[in-house]
Amino acid sequence: GNEWYPHWMYEDKEHPRRGNYYRYHKEHFGDPAEFGYKDFIPMFKAEKFDPDRWAELFEKAGAKFAGPVAEHHDGFAMWDSALTKWDAADMGPKRDIVGELAKAIRKRGMKFMTSFHHARKWWYYEYSYTPDRKYDTEDARYAGPYGLYPPVHKKGAAPTGEYMEAWKAKLLEVIDKYQPDLIWFDGGLREKFFRSSIDEFQQYKKEFMAYYYNKAEEWAKEVAVTYKHEDFPRGTAILDIERGRMGKLTEYRWLTDTSVDKRSWCYIKNPEYKSVNTLVDVLVDIVSKNGNLLLNVGPRPDGVIPEPARERLLGIGEWLKVNGEAIYGTRCWIIYGEGPAKTEGEIFKERQERAYTAEDIRFTRKGNVLYAIALDWPEEGELTIKSLSANSELCPQGIASVSMLGSSAKLEWSRDEQGLTIKLPEARPCKYAFVFKINLKGQMILSP
Repeated sequence: GNEWYPHWMYEDKEHPRRGNYYRYHKEHFGDPAEFGYKDFIPMFKAEKFDPDRWAELFEKAGAKFAGPVAEHHDGFAMWDSALTKWDAADMGPKRDIVGELAKAIRKRGMKFMTSFHHARKWWYYEYSYTPDRKYDTEDARYAGPYGLYPPVHKKGAAPTGEYMEAWKAKLLEVIDKYQPDLIWFDGGLREKFFRSSIDEFQQYKKEFMAYYYNKAEEWAKEVAVTYKHEDFPRGTAILDIERGRMGKLTEYRWLTDTSVDKRSWCYIKNPEYKSVNTLVDVLVDIVSKNGNLLLNVGPRPDGVIPEPARERLLGIGEWLKVNGEAIYGTRCWIIYGEGPAKTEGEIFKERQERAYTAEDIRFTRKGNVLYAIALDWPEEGELTIKSLSANSELCPQGIASVSMLGSSAKLEWSRDEQGLTIKLPEARPCKYAFVFKINLKGQMILSP
């Protein structure tokens, strides 16, 4: 179904689009009372996991930062932890997945990140709680602040201080051992999830943040933290939007996290992979609005990234080889773009978006160069950019030259009250979004 299998496998319930996890589990592995989630761990061997091969793929994809899920909601840590035995170094693969990837990724010049989802573990297994405590999730041998499962508690109760100390301790351990450049949080840090007043858990967030940022001062390097919703105050970290993105240009930096698969974040039997064209368009749209993209791929349990996912990452990399100049080191312009396609600027809005056309153009800038990126190839043989018309307040200084990334053709262009019209070369320089490099006269205007 998807990565929430551990959450749903203990409850006999039908889920829209995903079926009945409990029934599936019972048919394939036995009654959850006899084969609990913990019993999957010996089956998770990652025997073909090759961190260097992963890092090579990410580099070829054009990524500038990469890293693993350090711990998901399930409570299984992917690093060599001294705080718990429920980790990948002591069980399952018996390898320090986080540590090995940190070395491999940094060796190729990328920043290293870790994602944390463990705040939600407190209520993640509550569906399994029963009066007779028949499931392993309520067994003291497996449940506790540092157990695979959370401490057994009353459904709906707020997390205890002891549990929150364990939440923080795991973060600090990863900070000290691996010095991540980015720590990404998957929510669960709001009053809504903790079911308590802000004062009861705010201190743990503050202590984590202070520790990490002060460590960065010691290391003499920049680091970043992401958050969802209102988990942290604006300005203390980077806002993240899951499977969605801003509908407008923002004055602050933000991040979209999404997956190559439409349905899941983990490896599943019947994935619905997005096309390279879609992924490139999403990347361009995000960057034009002052954002960054964090793209997920789900490896198989043997540690191999599926070939369809590899193909998509390599496809993005091929596009960036030609057009990376319009992405890397750029900033947003006065407006993010023009055209009919709009995004809602909300979480989980991907399925509601319409396809981009040649009328959808996005802008980035670098120095005195403006990049106009058409998200499809105009069939008429020319492209008109309305925002750059002769009477536009956005571009009063005039245009010196126009060229196309990846093409050596000398482009014909003209500018009137309708816009900047560019005649296209005969050959397309790439398969997807097409970048026009526009050198402006004089100083670039950065506000309307």
